[in-house]
Formats: sequence, C-alpha cells, structure tokens
Amino acid sequence: MRALTEEILALPAVECFGRVVAVQGLLVEVAGPVHAMRIGSRIRIESGADVTIPCEVVGFRDERAICMPFSHLEGVRMGARAVIEAAEAVIHPSRAWLGRVVNARGEPIDGKGPLASGPLARPLRAAPPPAHERVRLGPPIDLGVRAINTFLTCCQGQRMGIFAGSGVGKSVLFSMLARNAKADVSVIGLIGERGREVQEFLEDDLGPEGLKRSVVVVATSDETALMRRQAAWLTMSLAEHFRYGGGNVLCLIDSLTRFAMAQREIGLAGGEPPTAKGYTPTVFTELPRLLERAGPGACGGAITGLFTVLVEGDDHNEPISDAVRAIVDGHIVMERAVAERGRFPAISISKSVSRTMPRSADPAFLPAIHKARKLMATYADMEELIRLGAYRRGSDPAVDEAIERNEALEAFLAQGKDEVTTIDDAYQQLARIVLHEGKDAA
Repeated sequence: MRALTEEILALPAVECFGRVVAVQGLLVEVAGPVHAMRIGSRIRIESGADVTIPCEVVGFRDERAICMPFSHLEGVRMGARAVIEAAEAVIHPSRAWLGRVVNARGEPIDGKGPLASGPLARPLRAAPPPAHERVRLGPPIDLGVRAINTFLTCCQGQRMGIFAGSGVGKSVLFSMLARNAKADVSVIGLIGERGREVQEFLEDDLGPEGLKRSVVVVATSDETALMRRQAAWLTMSLAEHFRYGGGNVLCLIDSLTRFAMAQREIGLAGGEPPTAKGYTPTVFTELPRLLERAGPGACGGAITGLFTVLVEGDDHNEPISDAVRAIVDGHIVMERAVAERGRFPAISISKSVSRTMPRSADPAFLPAIHKARKLMATYADMEELIRLGAYRRGSDPAVDEAIERNEALEAFLAQGKDEVTTIDDAYQQLARIVLHEGKDAA
C-alpha cells in the first residue's frame, strides 16, 4: 500500500502533452510545452488502438524535445499525442523479486505472474555515494574459481573487470562466477545478449538453485539502445536495494561494452560529436557513474561487482577497455593464446591484477603465491627456447624448476565449468605444487 500511495501522490494534477512533429530514424521530435520537460523526462506517445510507446527526452532543438523510444516506432503518426510523465524513473523492488527474470523496465518476462512491489522507491539513476562516506572493503570473497581465488583474490565490495575478445571463454567464466560465488544475493544483468543464450544461461549455467537467490535483468541485442542502457542501471539499482538491507550482493554485468555501445547510439542520435572509435563524450561520463555505485555500503552491506568487457579485435588498449580498467579495482585478462592451448578459463595470470592484493590474500600462503608467479614468469620468458629444444637442462636452476612445475601449475589453473574449488582448498593446492615436488602435487 505504501508503494501504491507514493505512486498516486506522484501523479500530476494537470496532464501536459505535446504533439509528434517529426520522426527521423530513432529520433522523435515533440513540439509543445518544452518548459515542462527536461533531459531524462519520460514521454508516452499514443500511437492509437490503446498502444503507447514510452520514450525519453535526450535533447532539445529549435524549441522541440528530441526523444528516443524504449520500443519500436511502428504506428507512430504525425500529430500523435505525447504525454509528459512527471514522475521520476524509479522501481519498487522487494525480496519477492528473487528468482525472477525482468526486462529493463522492471517488468517480469518469465511467465510467473506479476512482481510484488516493495515499500521504498529506488531511482534508476542514483548518484554514487560520496567518497567521505565510503567504508573499507570487506573480507575476501570466495568466487569458486581457483585462478581468481589464489592469484587475484577479491574482497567484498571490490569491482573487477573481465577483459576478453570474442570466443575466448568470457561467458563461460561469467556463468561459473554466477553459480559458484558465495554471496547472499546475486543480481545479474545480461546487456545486449543473444536471445537464444538467455534460456541456456538460466537453465544450464545458473540452474534452479542459483536462480533462487538471484534477480536476472535481460535486454537482448534486438532491443532499443535505451532499453540496453537502462538494463545496466536497473541491475545496479537492484543491487543497491539489497545492499541497503545489509546483504552481501554479487553484481554481474555482461557486458559493459554493450552498455557503452548503447550510450554511443543515444549520443550520436542526439547530435553529440564522436571521439575515439566513434564513442561520444557521454560514454566516458556514464561509465564511472555506473561503476562507482558498486562497493561497500555505510549500512554494512556490500556490492561486489564483476563486469565483463568485450575487447574489440583483441586490442586490450581500445577506448572502453582503457576507461573501465582505470575505474575498477582490478582486471582479469583472458588471452586467445591461452585458449588456443586448450586451457580454460583462459586467464593470463601475468597480465591480470587485483588491486587489493596482497592484503586480501591469506598471509600464510603469500610465499606460495609469489613463488608460483615467479615460476610462471620464468617459464614464459624461456618458453620459445624450451619448445624449440634450444634450452639445456642444468643451465639455470630457476628455469629447471619452472619447467618441472609448469605442468602442475597449468593443471591447477585449468578448471571445468561444473568444477568448484573453495578459496581455502585453492590456497592449499597451490602450496603443495610450488613448495613440494610437482609430481606429488599432481
């Protein structure tokens, strides 16, 4: 009742509307009371036959509002009424949303009936918490993946980027984290996802047990740019809601690149100048506004964020990768060369880093972690000579040890999709490999 009361009080006393005067591609121009509109205002275009098309104001031109639709524009005609909605874009989530699949507007799409509204309204575009109100990161979080738990140990409230080109195994790693990570609630955003992969992810990767403690937000690749962008905002707003309740929340977004592409479409359509690779300035404004909302909360809860980045052309220095890497608290780099060797997940330990290390790792196992990194770096430096048979055993004791332990380390880093290793077990396995004979560890 409280949520319903808030919605009733938010209704305007007077209905303001304009008229559609032009449609150009994805843009709709609305003439009328522009003084009653602002950037981000919601408009409902009445296209006839009781069908309305929700839109958002993205700019102004010649005393007209420039709008973009949340759905397709079929049926829109010249002179159609465009009703201005005074209410701010908010959602009313509750615990009843757990186990459900929603679209970018918070509407259920899983066929399980309507969603129960909560008493509090959560804005979709909430501001990140001020720096002076932030608290420190929490204890290490168990993500269930050996390579990450040991070499890239994460803390509760940390934000990590997963960087990979197409076909390197990014989605499989994403599904392992969604299913195996130890968290009270998981909020998963599938942004610009292929339609056929949504059910596969829900049934095969997440599973019934994982879905019970999760809310999944879906915006497929065929949906409009506004829907894809709003899906990321909704994902973060839901994570904030559960964090305010004191929960340890895992927020997964796949992928930030598609969020940036959606913002690029919106910016270009609104007349923004393109910059690096066509991305508009607002892309690099919206990315930190989104990512900085994650982290620990003042009330005791925390949002641990894991965000995938689709690296275009395997160039890890392209604009979106650079921007995200500068914002998050660490990066997990997946390399095609590692995947081609048949080792999955194809994480490059030498190019990945957790900015909370070594504080986040168990001090008792730090010597094992440092030694394993050194062994892998030594082997990588001499790999070409070893494969060509140009290196003679006995020439360098450090290289000899790296060769001896390499097979066991590669087996440790490889992990099946359905395999789970706790953080304590992962530390102990690594210690056995690097501090004892590799054959015994295997």
